[in-house]
Amino acid sequence: MRCASLRTMSGAAKRLSKAEKAERIGELLDRLYPDPPIPLDHHDAFTLLVAVALSAQTTDKKVNEVTPALFALAPTPAVMATLSVESLLSAIRTLGLAPTKARNLKAMSEKLVRDFGGEVPCDMEALESLPGVGHKTASVVLSQAFGQPTFPVDTHIHRLAARWGLSSGRNVETTERDLKALFARDTWKRRHLQIIYFGREHCPALRHLVDSCPICEWAMPQALRKANTKGSAAPLARAARK
Repeated sequence: MRCASLRTMSGAAKRLSKAEKAERIGELLDRLYPDPPIPLDHHDAFTLLVAVALSAQTTDKKVNEVTPALFALAPTPAVMATLSVESLLSAIRTLGLAPTKARNLKAMSEKLVRDFGGEVPCDMEALESLPGVGHKTASVVLSQAFGQPTFPVDTHIHRLAARWGLSSGRNVETTERDLKALFARDTWKRRHLQIIYFGREHCPALRHLVDSCPICEWAMPQALRKANTKGSAAPLARAARK
């Protein structure tokens, strides 16, 4: 998707506060992605939970390739809990960390049946108690399946928040806190998806042309511009922490 016409500032523009940056970024993202879809195929809270858990160290495209067969095999926690780890592994073998994920799916389904009546809980603490479910996965499920105000931060959002000077980049917890403070609560659900799509289309980790990016051309701090020319995400993260 081309959006050169959406640029509103030049690289020589005045220094902006984080709040001013966030406002401009939000406006641009809303124009580019007014109704961003969830990139992982699913049909209910359980299948969304499974898909997000499977997406660690794996592209959404690869997850979407295996989940149709997996969900046909095990459409509910009760059914998945009855399957062997080997059966689950066969269905997801092409994904990264497949053996660990298969064990987690089995254990997660058993816990859902045993402790939650076979339903996905709509509570952060309960979700994080499930095997293979971390804070980011729980946040996605609460936001997208239950409409709760969370701001899921994955490695891509973490990287872009630092690149745009919205957060220090020290860790994902800090980034989540900073983004929640900068963006209005009623935008969180769509904003994290918008940032993911923007990163894929305009702001890659490597071989990124700063002056061709509709956001980085004016939002990236000078220290990060220098680090970015080295072609590595590592210098970028170190510069963000200074």
